[in-house]
Amino acid sequence: MSSATSMVDWDLAGRTARRLMSSGPRTTREDAAAVVRHLHEAAATAIAHVEKLTGMTAAPGGPLPEVAVVDRPGWVDANASGMAALLDPLVSKLAEKQETRPGPLATAIGSRATGVQAGGILAFLSSRVLGQYEVFGTGGRLLLVAPNIVATEEKLGVDPTDFRLWVCLHEVTHQLQFTAVPWLRGHLESEIAEFVAATDLSADVLRERLQDLLRSLGEAIRGDDGESEGLMALIRDPRQRAVLDRVTAVMSLVEGHAEYVMDGVGPDVVPTVTTLRKRFAQRRKGRGPLDRVLRRLLGLEQKMKQYADGRRFVGGVVDLVGMEGFNRVWESPQNLPRIEELTQPELWVHRVHGRPAIPA
Repeated sequence: MSSATSMVDWDLAGRTARRLMSSGPRTTREDAAAVVRHLHEAAATAIAHVEKLTGMTAAPGGPLPEVAVVDRPGWVDANASGMAALLDPLVSKLAEKQETRPGPLATAIGSRATGVQAGGILAFLSSRVLGQYEVFGTGGRLLLVAPNIVATEEKLGVDPTDFRLWVCLHEVTHQLQFTAVPWLRGHLESEIAEFVAATDLSADVLRERLQDLLRSLGEAIRGDDGESEGLMALIRDPRQRAVLDRVTAVMSLVEGHAEYVMDGVGPDVVPTVTTLRKRFAQRRKGRGPLDRVLRRLLGLEQKMKQYADGRRFVGGVVDLVGMEGFNRVWESPQNLPRIEELTQPELWVHRVHGRPAIPA
């Protein structure tokens, strides 16, 4: 999994995470098998509801979507592999730009240090992530983390059937975004490549900053709210900050779109959807450990706010031009929202539709 120029020893990260992760809720083999079966059924059911609400369908001739119900170690393995597939080639490009390169011993020591730190973060997140669509790496898989879904529905005291379908609506929306819009993954990869091309950092300096960032995340998990630039500490070039703004806008769009869908299906599909949203929103409040990590990672309160802005952007555009009008966002990279349009959807409508925003 790790190459000679890897900034992070992802094999070590995975092993470290497995040692540190907490165990999931206790269950019998029969009950666990029933949860796996139910989650597969919920994911299959969610597809038709998401397609009906969004008006999107997977591009013909594309790969068949794969749903994988995993445990916490399975989630860690998938994410370690995905991050290695994304980051290692970029680090190799950085290394090629250097006139002098570190020896194999220095590289190994540095990558092991970051591997241990990354493993701690993966272990922490492994008990909190409910599901995700694998965009990078092998790509194309929808992961549902069964023990976390069960633990969350028990903690919230909600109907398991409704909650599992509700979670699947969110994740299947991500799956549909990247299968119905084939250029979206390549666009994100090209933006990340441009980010690397704009950097004047050596791989060594970047690794040191990454170690500082991972150490800062560990402090955030323990409750230390000291100030940190987070990812912004890695960014000095104005071109990189411009790329970060574009990527943030895209990720705000895809997250906001999924949030809109999971609530938009209504009580005919998920009878307790109002209760689910209320209790889930309460779960997100406060300065809990995950919240501290995300704030520390992003470095700015404003960056967290932009993910909520994505939900308001989607709802605002749909109110103005309807779902069909909103779907023009998927026609080309030029139609993706700009960061300032997240909070002013009428600007996007005027730019893309070529007319003032009048409510639909």
